[in-house]
Amino acid sequence: MNGLLKRMLTVVLLEFLVVGGSLMAQNTPVKNIVLVHGAFADGSSWSKVIPLLQSKGFHVTAVGIPLTSFADDVAATKRAIAAEEGPVILVGHSYGGLVITEAGNDPKVVGLVYVAAFAPDANQTIAEISKPFSPPLGLSKLTPLADGFLLLSTEGIETAFAQDLTKEEKALLIAVQPQTAGSIFGAKAAVAAWRNKPSWYIVASNDNMIPPEQEKSMAKQINATTTTLPSSHVVMLSHAKEVAKLIEDAATGKK
Repeated sequence: MNGLLKRMLTVVLLEFLVVGGSLMAQNTPVKNIVLVHGAFADGSSWSKVIPLLQSKGFHVTAVGIPLTSFADDVAATKRAIAAEEGPVILVGHSYGGLVITEAGNDPKVVGLVYVAAFAPDANQTIAEISKPFSPPLGLSKLTPLADGFLLLSTEGIETAFAQDLTKEEKALLIAVQPQTAGSIFGAKAAVAAWRNKPSWYIVASNDNMIPPEQEKSMAKQINATTTTLPSSHVVMLSHAKEVAKLIEDAATGKK
Protein backbone atom coordinates (compact mmCIF):
# COMPACT_ATOMS: atom_id res chain seq x y z
CA MET A 1 0.00 0.00 0.00
CA ASN A 2 1.58 3.30 -1.05
CA GLY A 3 1.82 6.37 1.16
CA LEU A 4 -0.99 8.31 -0.57
CA LEU A 5 -3.46 5.46 -0.15
CA LYS A 6 -2.54 5.08 3.51
CA ARG A 7 -3.16 8.79 4.12
CA MET A 8 -6.51 8.61 2.33
CA LEU A 9 -7.60 5.63 4.41
CA THR A 10 -6.47 7.36 7.58
CA VAL A 11 -8.57 10.45 6.75
CA VAL A 12 -11.63 8.31 6.01
CA LEU A 13 -11.18 6.38 9.26
CA LEU A 14 -10.86 9.57 11.31
CA GLU A 15 -13.98 11.03 9.70
CA PHE A 16 -15.87 7.83 10.46
CA LEU A 17 -14.78 7.91 14.09
CA VAL A 18 -15.69 11.59 14.51
CA VAL A 19 -19.11 11.28 12.86
CA GLY A 20 -19.84 7.96 14.53
CA GLY A 21 -18.79 9.29 17.90
CA SER A 22 -21.01 12.33 17.42
CA LEU A 23 -24.00 10.17 16.53
CA MET A 24 -23.37 7.95 19.54
CA ALA A 25 -23.23 11.03 21.78
CA GLN A 26 -26.55 12.27 20.43
CA ASN A 27 -28.15 8.92 21.17
CA THR A 28 -26.69 8.62 24.66
CA PRO A 29 -29.20 9.56 27.40
CA VAL A 30 -28.27 12.50 29.63
CA LYS A 31 -27.53 11.45 33.20
CA ASN A 32 -27.33 14.82 34.99
CA ILE A 33 -30.52 16.56 36.15
CA VAL A 34 -30.37 20.00 37.78
CA LEU A 35 -33.60 21.15 39.48
CA VAL A 36 -34.37 24.80 40.23
CA HIS A 37 -37.20 25.66 42.63
CA GLY A 38 -39.37 28.75 42.38
CA ALA A 39 -40.36 31.64 44.61
CA PHE A 40 -41.83 30.96 48.07
CA ALA A 41 -40.27 27.46 48.05
CA ASP A 42 -36.94 25.74 48.57
CA GLY A 43 -35.17 22.63 47.28
CA SER A 44 -37.41 20.37 49.36
CA SER A 45 -40.19 21.04 46.86
CA TRP A 46 -38.45 18.43 44.67
CA SER A 47 -38.35 15.84 47.48
CA LYS A 48 -40.76 13.43 45.77
CA VAL A 49 -39.22 13.73 42.31
CA ILE A 50 -35.57 13.28 43.34
CA PRO A 51 -35.77 9.63 44.51
CA LEU A 52 -37.81 8.68 41.43
CA LEU A 53 -35.11 10.05 39.15
CA GLN A 54 -32.32 8.55 41.23
CA SER A 55 -33.97 5.13 40.97
CA LYS A 56 -33.60 5.47 37.20
CA GLY A 57 -29.87 6.07 37.51
CA PHE A 58 -29.85 9.85 37.15
CA HIS A 59 -27.46 12.12 39.03
CA VAL A 60 -29.77 14.74 40.53
CA THR A 61 -28.91 18.13 42.00
CA ALA A 62 -31.53 20.45 43.53
CA VAL A 63 -30.16 23.98 43.53
CA GLY A 64 -30.97 26.05 46.59
CA ILE A 65 -31.30 29.42 44.90
CA PRO A 66 -31.19 32.21 47.51
CA LEU A 67 -34.14 34.23 46.10
CA THR A 68 -32.26 37.41 47.01
CA SER A 69 -31.94 38.64 43.41
CA PHE A 70 -32.19 37.28 39.88
CA ALA A 71 -28.43 37.62 39.45
CA ASP A 72 -27.78 35.63 42.65
CA ASP A 73 -30.22 32.91 41.58
CA VAL A 74 -28.70 32.56 38.11
CA ALA A 75 -25.20 32.47 39.60
CA ALA A 76 -26.15 29.68 42.01
CA THR A 77 -27.64 27.69 39.14
CA LYS A 78 -24.58 28.18 36.96
CA ARG A 79 -22.34 26.92 39.77
CA ALA A 80 -24.43 23.78 40.01
CA ILE A 81 -24.20 23.22 36.25
CA ALA A 82 -20.43 23.77 36.31
CA ALA A 83 -20.07 21.08 38.98
CA GLU A 84 -21.68 18.43 36.75
CA GLU A 85 -19.63 16.08 34.60
CA GLY A 86 -21.23 15.93 31.19
CA PRO A 87 -24.46 17.28 29.68
CA VAL A 88 -27.35 18.52 31.82
CA ILE A 89 -31.13 18.68 31.66
CA LEU A 90 -32.15 21.88 33.46
CA VAL A 91 -35.55 21.93 35.17
CA GLY A 92 -37.33 24.97 36.58
CA HIS A 93 -40.53 25.42 38.57
CA SER A 94 -42.50 28.70 38.62
CA TYR A 95 -40.01 31.62 38.87
CA GLY A 96 -37.33 28.98 38.33
CA GLY A 97 -38.43 29.05 34.70
CA LEU A 98 -37.00 32.55 34.35
CA VAL A 99 -33.78 31.35 35.98
CA ILE A 100 -33.33 28.40 33.60
CA THR A 101 -34.21 30.61 30.62
CA GLU A 102 -31.00 32.55 31.40
CA ALA A 103 -28.79 29.87 32.98
CA GLY A 104 -29.79 27.38 30.28
CA ASN A 105 -27.52 29.15 27.80
CA ASP A 106 -24.63 27.27 29.40
CA PRO A 107 -23.16 24.88 26.76
CA LYS A 108 -23.56 21.92 29.13
CA VAL A 109 -27.35 22.33 29.12
CA VAL A 110 -28.92 20.25 26.34
CA GLY A 111 -32.60 20.53 27.27
CA LEU A 112 -35.00 22.59 29.39
CA VAL A 113 -38.02 21.42 31.37
CA TYR A 114 -40.54 24.02 32.57
CA VAL A 115 -42.80 22.81 35.39
CA ALA A 116 -45.75 25.22 35.76
CA ALA A 117 -43.10 27.83 35.12
CA PHE A 118 -42.60 31.23 33.58
CA ALA A 119 -40.94 31.05 30.16
CA PRO A 120 -40.31 34.63 29.04
CA ASP A 121 -38.41 35.73 25.99
CA ALA A 122 -35.27 37.85 26.28
CA ASN A 123 -35.85 41.24 27.91
CA GLN A 124 -39.32 40.28 29.17
CA THR A 125 -40.26 40.43 32.84
CA ILE A 126 -42.68 38.13 34.60
CA ALA A 127 -44.95 41.11 35.19
CA GLU A 128 -44.96 42.01 31.49
CA ILE A 129 -45.80 38.54 30.18
CA SER A 130 -48.57 38.18 32.79
CA LYS A 131 -50.48 41.36 31.85
CA PRO A 132 -52.78 39.77 29.21
CA PHE A 133 -54.11 37.24 31.75
CA SER A 134 -56.44 37.55 34.73
CA PRO A 135 -54.60 37.97 38.05
CA PRO A 136 -54.38 34.59 39.82
CA LEU A 137 -55.71 34.05 43.34
CA GLY A 138 -52.21 33.75 44.77
CA LEU A 139 -51.29 37.30 43.79
CA SER A 140 -53.68 38.63 46.44
CA LYS A 141 -52.12 36.44 49.14
CA LEU A 142 -48.68 38.05 49.28
CA THR A 143 -47.37 39.59 52.50
CA PRO A 144 -44.81 42.42 52.17
CA LEU A 145 -41.75 42.27 54.43
CA ALA A 146 -38.93 44.71 55.07
CA ASP A 147 -36.35 45.54 52.38
CA GLY A 148 -38.62 44.63 49.49
CA PHE A 149 -39.03 40.94 50.34
CA LEU A 150 -42.26 38.96 50.21
CA LEU A 151 -43.89 35.93 51.81
CA LEU A 152 -46.92 33.99 50.64
CA SER A 153 -49.45 33.94 53.47
CA THR A 154 -50.50 30.73 55.17
CA GLU A 155 -53.87 31.05 53.46
CA GLY A 156 -52.09 31.60 50.16
CA ILE A 157 -50.16 28.36 50.45
CA GLU A 158 -53.24 26.45 51.54
CA THR A 159 -55.63 27.79 48.89
CA ALA A 160 -53.50 28.98 45.96
CA PHE A 161 -50.07 27.38 46.07
CA ALA A 162 -50.75 23.82 47.17
CA GLN A 163 -54.49 23.36 47.54
CA ASP A 164 -54.39 19.69 46.48
CA LEU A 165 -51.78 18.57 49.02
CA THR A 166 -52.43 17.07 52.44
CA LYS A 167 -52.67 19.21 55.57
CA GLU A 168 -49.27 17.91 56.68
CA GLU A 169 -47.64 18.69 53.33
CA LYS A 170 -49.04 22.21 53.37
CA ALA A 171 -47.74 22.74 56.91
CA LEU A 172 -44.25 21.73 55.79
CA LEU A 173 -44.31 24.18 52.88
CA ILE A 174 -45.36 26.93 55.29
CA ALA A 175 -42.58 26.06 57.73
CA VAL A 176 -39.74 26.04 55.16
CA GLN A 177 -40.92 28.95 53.00
CA PRO A 178 -37.97 31.29 52.30
CA GLN A 179 -38.25 35.05 51.96
CA THR A 180 -38.43 36.09 48.30
CA ALA A 181 -37.11 39.36 46.90
CA GLY A 182 -39.87 41.23 45.07
CA SER A 183 -37.29 42.48 42.56
CA ILE A 184 -37.13 39.08 40.85
CA PHE A 185 -40.52 39.72 39.23
CA GLY A 186 -39.01 42.63 37.34
CA ALA A 187 -35.91 40.75 36.19
CA LYS A 188 -35.12 39.96 32.57
CA ALA A 189 -33.15 37.21 30.85
CA ALA A 190 -30.54 38.56 28.41
CA VAL A 191 -30.88 35.58 26.05
CA ALA A 192 -33.73 33.04 26.06
CA ALA A 193 -32.14 29.58 26.06
CA TRP A 194 -35.34 27.94 24.80
CA ARG A 195 -34.79 29.59 21.42
CA ASN A 196 -31.80 27.34 20.80
CA LYS A 197 -32.51 24.25 22.91
CA PRO A 198 -35.35 21.70 23.05
CA SER A 199 -37.96 22.32 25.72
CA TRP A 200 -40.63 20.40 27.61
CA TYR A 201 -43.47 21.99 29.59
CA ILE A 202 -45.93 20.81 32.23
CA VAL A 203 -49.17 22.81 32.44
CA ALA A 204 -50.94 22.65 35.82
CA SER A 205 -54.61 22.98 34.91
CA ASN A 206 -55.71 23.92 38.47
CA ASP A 207 -52.92 26.42 39.07
CA ASN A 208 -53.84 29.43 41.23
CA MET A 209 -50.39 31.07 41.04
CA ILE A 210 -49.94 31.21 37.25
CA PRO A 211 -53.11 31.11 35.13
CA PRO A 212 -53.26 27.78 33.24
CA GLU A 213 -54.10 29.74 30.08
CA GLN A 214 -50.83 31.62 30.48
CA GLU A 215 -48.91 28.38 30.96
CA LYS A 216 -50.43 26.98 27.76
CA SER A 217 -49.54 30.17 25.91
CA MET A 218 -45.94 30.09 27.11
CA ALA A 219 -45.58 26.40 26.25
CA LYS A 220 -46.80 27.15 22.74
CA GLN A 221 -44.49 30.14 22.37
CA ILE A 222 -41.39 28.10 23.20
CA ASN A 223 -42.54 25.19 21.02
CA ALA A 224 -42.33 22.82 23.98
CA THR A 225 -43.42 19.22 24.16
CA THR A 226 -46.35 19.79 26.52
CA THR A 227 -48.11 17.70 29.16
CA THR A 228 -51.17 18.93 31.07
CA LEU A 229 -51.87 17.62 34.57
CA PRO A 230 -54.87 18.33 36.89
CA SER A 231 -52.70 19.91 39.55
CA SER A 232 -52.13 22.89 41.79
CA HIS A 233 -49.03 25.03 41.27
CA VAL A 234 -46.76 22.52 43.04
CA VAL A 235 -47.25 19.84 40.41
CA MET A 236 -43.94 18.17 41.33
CA LEU A 237 -45.41 17.35 44.75
CA SER A 238 -48.95 16.41 43.71
CA HIS A 239 -47.95 14.49 40.54
CA ALA A 240 -44.35 13.48 41.19
CA LYS A 241 -44.40 10.35 39.03
CA GLU A 242 -45.64 12.21 35.96
CA VAL A 243 -43.12 15.02 36.47
CA ALA A 244 -40.25 12.56 36.88
CA LYS A 245 -41.37 10.75 33.73
CA LEU A 246 -41.34 13.94 31.66
CA ILE A 247 -37.86 14.81 32.94
CA GLU A 248 -36.76 11.31 31.97
CA ASP A 249 -38.25 11.84 28.51
CA ALA A 250 -36.24 15.05 28.18
CA ALA A 251 -33.06 13.25 29.23
CA THR A 252 -33.58 10.60 26.56
CA GLY A 253 -34.64 13.16 23.93
CA LYS A 254 -38.19 11.82 23.66
CA LYS A 255 -40.55 14.41 22.16
